[in-house]
Amino acid sequence: MILTGPAIAAAVAANEIVIDPFEPERLSPNAYDWRLGYTIRVCDGNLDAAAPTSFREMTIPRDGFVLMPGELYLGLTAERTGSERYAQLLNGDRTIGALGIWVHVSAPLGHAGHAIRWTLEIRAARPVRIYPGMTFGKLVFLQTFGGPSSYQNAGKYRTTPGIDISHLYEEIGGSL
Repeated sequence: MILTGPAIAAAVAANEIVIDPFEPERLSPNAYDWRLGYTIRVCDGNLDAAAPTSFREMTIPRDGFVLMPGELYLGLTAERTGSERYAQLLNGDRTIGALGIWVHVSAPLGHAGHAIRWTLEIRAARPVRIYPGMTFGKLVFLQTFGGPSSYQNAGKYRTTPGIDISHLYEEIGGSL
């Protein structure tokens, strides 16, 4: 079941959900409107699943940054979110999609027990200027069922401090 905006607010007040910073006006009927953070990585060269991704990292200027087609960008949410009780789904929204921006298509699930600022995969259909702190998508909270199981006990990205590259190379490296 998806939590409603009022249920999200109540869960934040009861310390069952972390949204930091939390702004009640960003609640919608069934989600929380999350914002783009202030840092972006531009992935360089050819990508190889068996090797760490090289990148250039920069602060997004106040006057914006132009995303270019054919590039892979890794961004970060402005908010740190999580819950031991609820799972999360992070998505772009219609306003971003209408600008030709695809965000976080491959990994929208945030497991219970995972409280992070999300690493975002970002692609653009056409050149488009983005700004730090702009609304970039919606975060939905889902009631989990079954026995408790926390991502903090076994998750590969559980200690991610900020923007993170793929760690698939750690698995592939030992199998080559």
